[in-house]
This record gives sequence, C-alpha cells and structure tokens, in this order.
Amino acid sequence: MSRFAGASQVVEARLTAILKLIEEHMKADCLMYDGPMLSGAEDFIRNAVEDLGNLPDKKRKLVFILETDGGYAEVVRRISDALRHHYRVVDFLVPSHAMSAGTILVMSGDAIHMDYHSVLGPIDPQVENQDGNSIPALGYLVRYEELLDKANSGTISTAEMGILLNFDQGNLYSYQQARDLAVALLEEWLVKYKFKDWRKTETTKTNVTLQMKRDRAKQIGQKLNDVKRWNSHGLGISMERLRRELNLKIDDFGEDPELHQHVRRYHTLLKDYMGANSHHSVIHTREGYEPLRMNT
Repeated sequence: MSRFAGASQVVEARLTAILKLIEEHMKADCLMYDGPMLSGAEDFIRNAVEDLGNLPDKKRKLVFILETDGGYAEVVRRISDALRHHYRVVDFLVPSHAMSAGTILVMSGDAIHMDYHSVLGPIDPQVENQDGNSIPALGYLVRYEELLDKANSGTISTAEMGILLNFDQGNLYSYQQARDLAVALLEEWLVKYKFKDWRKTETTKTNVTLQMKRDRAKQIGQKLNDVKRWNSHGLGISMERLRRELNLKIDDFGEDPELHQHVRRYHTLLKDYMGANSHHSVIHTREGYEPLRMNT
C-alpha cells in the first residue's frame, strides 16, 4: 500500500468520525450524497440506505446530507421512495446547495436544515435532449410559449417564426411531463411530510385543514416553478428568501454552534478530499465512503 492510499484511509476515517458526531447530535443515522440526480444515483442511494437500515443500531430518523446541481425528477421520486421504505422520519441538511431536482427531493423531508450560506433552486428538472445531453426543461417551455403568444397576437417576426416552427413537439411534450411531475411531487410531499404537524396558523391560530395544506403546497410549487421569478435555472435561493417569499419553515443549523461546527468541518474536508481525488459523485455513511461512477 502506498503512502497516498494510507493518507486516503486517514482522511476517510476523519470524515466518518465527524459524520458520527453529526449523527449523535441529531439523534439520527446520516447519509451524505454529493453528485447529480441522474440515472443510477437512485440505485447507489438505495444500496446505502439498505445497509444502514440493516444495522443493529439503526435509528428511527435519517438525516440526508445533500449537495447537488440537480437532475431528473423521476430519479428523485425513486430516491424518496427508498428513503421512506426504511425510515419513518427523513430530514434533509444542505450545507451548500441543492438545486433543481435536488430542491424537489429536499421538499420530501419532514424538516429542512440550512444556514445563511445554503441555497436551494427553482424546480427546473433536467430532461435528455435528442443529442443525449441533459438540459433544463422549463427554459425551453417558456421560450416556446412566449413565441406562441407572439404568433397568436400577430407580433412575431419572420426569424422568430422560424424558431417557433423548429421546436420539436415530441421534445416539448417530454418537457411538459417533466415540469408537471416536478410540481406534482413537490405538492404531494409537502402535504404528506413537511406539513404533517401544521395544525394551527401562526397569526390567527386557525385550525389548518387538508385543503389549506394543499393550497400552501401549490403556492410554493408555482413560485419555485416560475423561472421568470428567479431569472435563472442556477440561481440560489437563500434560507431567508425561502422563509420570506415562500413562507416555508426552515431550521437554521447555524443557530446551533456545535452542530454548525460539525457540519462546516465535515463539508470543508469532504470537498477538499473530493477535489484532490477527482471524485465527482460520492456517498458516505458511517459504514464507509464510496466514490461513484454514473453516466452523465
């Protein structure tokens, strides 16, 4: 074994030690995933959560530490199904960012933990285009609908008409499906998990009905789905904006100095280690650290 292999073992052991501190502090099992929500990710995460679920000291709650630039809505649906199969309570902790499809997955949590530096993103899931590349769906739909409106009002230019006619209807349909699935998942999960203990309104102390929960979830879904509101697929939405503009309850792990220190130390060491070893996607639990290979 080379000295570099030995150094890797030391770093991974240190990461595991800090992860265990987070577990002890949050009284939960922890699973960290850093990578895209592309096909294959759900299988790796399922395997990891099954391994945790079979441990004799398994906890009732899972804290899923997530960092992702996004991916496919269907992948996050399967990930959520796997997590809920093994754990009654699933929280999400975002040290830095969980964008697009990652935001959808975070909305399936019983609780969301962020700090002032953490961001989520608009729910603009990716789809595969005819070239096999992953692209954000909503930008194409917004552009198509803008050109269609101009055509219907008689204000479209010749050049714009050429662009409109060049849109592939099959692709547009798949983009619409991805958008509708993203919103449907978010609304379903918010009502089922995030809002499950919401019984009284904060201001008037009115009893909260199921329809009120559905209406609130729909409002959040519509706002996160409005790419014009956020102006960018990759725009980060801070904890403060999520609270203020979406009226979404977020737990600030920065208010707990000990937990905040553990998370910062863990995240800093993790990103340094991933960068030094060119690990683009990884899963880490107290059972081990695993670099992943997926089709991108």
